[in-house]
Amino acid sequence: MQIIKIICLFIFIGRYSNVDGQEVAILKYNGGGDWYANPTAVPNLVKFTNQNTSSYISENIQTVMANSEDIFGFPILFMTGHGNVVFSDDEIQNLKSYLKGGGFLHISDNYGLDKFIRRELKRLFPNLVLQEIPSNHPIYNQKFKFQNGIPKIHEHDKKAPKGFGIFYQGRLVLFYDYETDLSDGWEDESIHNNPKDVREKALKMGSNIIQYAFTN
Repeated sequence: MQIIKIICLFIFIGRYSNVDGQEVAILKYNGGGDWYANPTAVPNLVKFTNQNTSSYISENIQTVMANSEDIFGFPILFMTGHGNVVFSDDEIQNLKSYLKGGGFLHISDNYGLDKFIRRELKRLFPNLVLQEIPSNHPIYNQKFKFQNGIPKIHEHDKKAPKGFGIFYQGRLVLFYDYETDLSDGWEDESIHNNPKDVREKALKMGSNIIQYAFTN
């Protein structure tokens, strides 16, 4: 198994030197939470990114489990939901290898995910801290500039929006949006009836996340 992971890692590193034609994936998880929430979100985000940046990312969105070797074929994984998340020990180890080896995970709290995902992230990187990302970090300063950090998309508990992350050897490997719900803002306009400017902010921030994941 370890040899397979090493081989996948070399393929993984080599493939990401060119963003054209790459695929992205949604992370499926156990525990009862609705990993399948916001089904139009990632397809819309990829389409927006392709239309507004120099990238060409496949609009064929995949679904993967954390314990699958397939995750090494994607430079970025997206994860959302409202409820419980449980990773097995095998999933923890595989996901950790993926992130240490150059992968990136974006988690969007669709309201109700927070206490569960924080528990699992502590299992994933027990010696690393989930920390707030400052507004001058490159993830907020790709093609689209967010001088005040992560934008507010949806109101839940009247709290300020936060962008948290985990750094491994100086590299941001995981980005977690909290109290903003970026992925709701990526969905079809008719689903949440977001004003155009709010939806545009969500898509621009999501595009920054993709750009950052592909180039860092």
